[in-house]
Amino acid sequence: MDKWLYRASMVLVVIGLLVSVYMTIYKLTENNAMCLGSGDCSTVNASKYSEIYGIPVGAVGVLGYAAILVLHLFENRNKFLRQNGLLFIFGLALTGFLFTVYLIYVEFAILKAICPFCLTSQISMTIIFIISVIRFVQQPQQ
Repeated sequence: MDKWLYRASMVLVVIGLLVSVYMTIYKLTENNAMCLGSGDCSTVNASKYSEIYGIPVGAVGVLGYAAILVLHLFENRNKFLRQNGLLFIFGLALTGFLFTVYLIYVEFAILKAICPFCLTSQISMTIIFIISVIRFVQQPQQ
């Protein structure tokens, strides 16, 4: 079952990474055609909540997903990561999930606009977090 969870997590990380790259490019170019017909996407992208100290939220997502991807790829490569890789993945997934909860609140309660790309990333990160909890709990003690 662990291989299935690992693979599912990897697929979701790649999806999240691709969506985050797409949204970063959209934010930097301000090309509303990239919204693919969703007006809510441009509402979310143009809001003050779409940046953190001038850094696009999508770029933060790129960094987070990339870090989780690297940890997945190297979690069995050396003794340190065999012992601590799942803990690091769990920590990053928890951080990403908490940030996701905040972003969902912003979209639903404050902006009243739902970006389908953002929603895809939010669902991906939520499931990545759930998988990381399961994998961490199932991890054999060393």
